Amino acid sequence: MRKTAHKTWLSTLLCAVLIAAMALMTAACGDTQTTSQTDTASQTDTAGQTEPAGQNDAAEPTSLGEGETTFSLTVTDPEGTETSYEIHTDATTVGDALESLDLIAGEEGSYGLFVTTVDGVTLPSDGDQYWAFYIDGEYASTGVDQTEITAGASYALKAESM
Repeated sequence: MRKTAHKTWLSTLLCAVLIAAMALMTAACGDTQTTSQTDTASQTDTAGQTEPAGQNDAAEPTSLGEGETTFSLTVTDPEGTETSYEIHTDATTVGDALESLDLIAGEEGSYGLFVTTVDGVTLPSDGDQYWAFYIDGEYASTGVDQTEITAGASYALKAESM
């Protein structure tokens, strides 16, 4: 009986320690997110006024092209600056639409177009960075030149490090 009581007491103590550890980890994660949100909640411009983070001077995306199909494109350069476009096209693939507007350039490879330049920014050829392609916020499983346009979809090209 004494051995059973000892095991019960030890199990209770272990549960209490695990609960306390989980509570501390949860509190630490919450503090980090709160700090990040507080740090990025506003940015001060040169006039000393504050504006919400993530908003730039051009609230409306730049409209480019002509055609029946419309989709959005966000370009994030190596410094993290985002530029938004509203693309109008009759092309069938994202790559064709962006190439026709001179927004992208690249080299043909065994997997299709390897994008080297986006919105006039060419990444170094040393292989440390590349242009990542996203469809509706998800990393794309197809290349930009193999992706058929979905009207209203949101596409993104982001400079990322390997």
